[in-house]
Amino acid sequence: MPLDIATARTVLATGFSPWVGQLDLGFEEITPSTVTMRMPFSPDLCREGGIICGQAFMALADTASVFGMWTVAGEMRRCTTVDISVQMMRPVSDADVIAETRVLRLGRSMAFVQVVQMADGDPRPAVNATVTLALL
Repeated sequence: MPLDIATARTVLATGFSPWVGQLDLGFEEITPSTVTMRMPFSPDLCREGGIICGQAFMALADTASVFGMWTVAGEMRRCTTVDISVQMMRPVSDADVIAETRVLRLGRSMAFVQVVQMADGDPRPAVNATVTLALL
């Protein structure tokens, strides 16, 4: 069954840790091959100087990778993160963050997902993450 935005919202609200809900993540678009999510700007996500902290980017990448894998798999498969590599390329402040997923490989027991994040309105990548998921 293809993943749609309404189902994704429900699963995000009920199937993830409560603190992830505090990030107020939303879905911009879900296609058969990608998921685009939004993390609204909040001063609570910032470190000194008003720059969004790395932990927020990592949580967004980790969460988006699961939904990206599900949309390519065509089903919600149980999984857990076994590795995440994140490169912070430019700071983001005072802007929502847009995350776009791309499944690099979906196997029987592992999935490799790239999540590129940028400030809303700026097409330049700010964060590049590669997430490895073990499929259970």
